[in-house]
Amino acid sequence: MPNLKDLKIRIESVKSTRKITKAMQMVAAAKLRKAQEAAEEARPYANRMTKVLNKLAGPSSHSSADSPLLIGNGKSEKYLVIVATSERGLCGAFNSSIVRLAKSHITDLLARGKGVEILTIGKKGREQLKREFGDSMIDHVDLSTIKKMTYEEAALISENILEKFAKKEFDVAIVFYNQFESVISQVPKAQQLIPVEGNTEDYTNDMAEELSYVYEPDEQEIIEDLLPKAITTKIFTALLENGASEQGARMSAMDNATRNAGEMIDKLTIQFNRSRQAAITNELIEIISGAEAL
Repeated sequence: MPNLKDLKIRIESVKSTRKITKAMQMVAAAKLRKAQEAAEEARPYANRMTKVLNKLAGPSSHSSADSPLLIGNGKSEKYLVIVATSERGLCGAFNSSIVRLAKSHITDLLARGKGVEILTIGKKGREQLKREFGDSMIDHVDLSTIKKMTYEEAALISENILEKFAKKEFDVAIVFYNQFESVISQVPKAQQLIPVEGNTEDYTNDMAEELSYVYEPDEQEIIEDLLPKAITTKIFTALLENGASEQGARMSAMDNATRNAGEMIDKLTIQFNRSRQAAITNELIEIISGAEAL
């Protein structure tokens, strides 16, 4: 049984830990609001971009829509897997859920004889993947110096991916990230970037509106200009969703840690009081026994 001094040290240690987790919870809560607003504001833009591409590349369009970014290069043998995670930990299952989904897809692709190359965004995903798939990792994006994700940062990542596609280093690109739903719910997603996937439901809804558009200079040129922007937008949206999900997961994890620390302090305090009472009782017994012996 621990002595009183050891119990007192443990109680003070857990109290210090609780102060840290509580502070981290408050910081995450403050950051979550801005991150959530950024993610929610980007969604309508990304959805509208998808609808425009659906309209331009749809069956009623007069464009040839023969861009490799839209229809692919006719192959699906080499895959570029982009795993977007955080630079920091202490955010519950946020990173592991993304990596778990990515590993499942990678394992399935390898089992089907496909070639897989991995590009990681964020340190935590890289750390978890390099043990098992270190030979397949070809590039890494460090976000440790970036305090706020911007479209320009996403554009740099997009340019790197488009350059690799132009060099025929891969046929299909898929990005893995967490979509923010609430503080306690972040859903891991896999979204295909290249070839650019449309949304059949969105296209059907657009057709239901029976709207007619006139494009200048022409549809094909607009598609060629929009496709790289669409890929950048998807990457930017994924990173914003990740940012909000990370703060939500960290806030929830630190809240649980703070509660657990409080429960542990209560248990240790009870144990300390019982041990102190037992020590006092033993001392009284020794005093009484000594007095009786005299």
